[in-house]
Amino acid sequence: MCSRLSHNNKLHVIDSHTGGEPTRVVLSGGPELGVGSLRERLDIFRERFDHYRSAIVNEPRGCDAIVGALLCKPIDPSATTGAIFFNNVGFLGMCGHGTIGLIVTLAHLGKIGTGLHRIETPVGVVEASLHDDGRVTVRNVASYRSQTNRLVEVPGFGQVTGDIAWGGNWFFLSPDHRFPLTLANVDALTEYAWKIRGALRAQGITGTNGDEIDHIELLGAPTIPQADSRNFVLCPGQSYDRSPCGTGTSAKLACLYASGQFTEGQIWRQQSITDSVFEGSISVRNGVVHPHITGSAFVNAESFLILDERDPLRWGIGSGLSSQTVEALTG
Repeated sequence: MCSRLSHNNKLHVIDSHTGGEPTRVVLSGGPELGVGSLRERLDIFRERFDHYRSAIVNEPRGCDAIVGALLCKPIDPSATTGAIFFNNVGFLGMCGHGTIGLIVTLAHLGKIGTGLHRIETPVGVVEASLHDDGRVTVRNVASYRSQTNRLVEVPGFGQVTGDIAWGGNWFFLSPDHRFPLTLANVDALTEYAWKIRGALRAQGITGTNGDEIDHIELLGAPTIPQADSRNFVLCPGQSYDRSPCGTGTSAKLACLYASGQFTEGQIWRQQSITDSVFEGSISVRNGVVHPHITGSAFVNAESFLILDERDPLRWGIGSGLSSQTVEALTG
């Protein structure tokens, strides 16, 4: 795992999808980030090795929807592995569908069996259980609603109302829209959700401690009998989530609990824009909500990404990085 360029730098990866949303797990060949906390290693990744993030998930090797997961040695001895999640524009504190994909990938490699596993992330340790039927249940980080019925003035649409909640990422959740939540309306939904995000930023509406709200979740009635709700989630890189979104479903459960509409022992079935479904439940300790998200993932490729130093697009389309720039960043 050397940061220096060679003629061909290779990264060993496994691809999977969770409810339609792709995950690319980096097994080897990634940057050396040291032995600090996962938060410290994420900072090093962001500041010195962002070109690897771009190369792994962006075109020509990837696409806007792919979430990457770099395996890291955990600090916590009880953790199976550490993981830093990232997408086409930056880094994620946690990723629900990515954790499900990661667990299924480790099982595919024969590194884990059924039972409970602990994954260390920059926002805390996430527990995940691999079941006999291949499904995975993720016990997410503590989730909560910070604001309810918050008004935001959206250019071209007027006032929009939604809740602000943390589920591992910050979400603005709103049923306040005029579009059916169908694949045929993806372009219109994307434009609308992107304008909401821009309006939140422009009006200084944030999560706790001024954190940016970088996920927009639009909610509507389900179209399949077993579901309780349908969602459309726009991710930070302006790509929509093909799955019901693990952190988004966690944020929704936190809002339901805060409103007195959901409690321990209940099951919430969240339908995605592609009709895949996550099952959600919660555990509550001392008033703190921990969502449990259950879904399925399937491994669909194992390969090596080749970073050829002769390739002008080896660091991803739009990165604008040259070999000389990367050498300066990495020392």
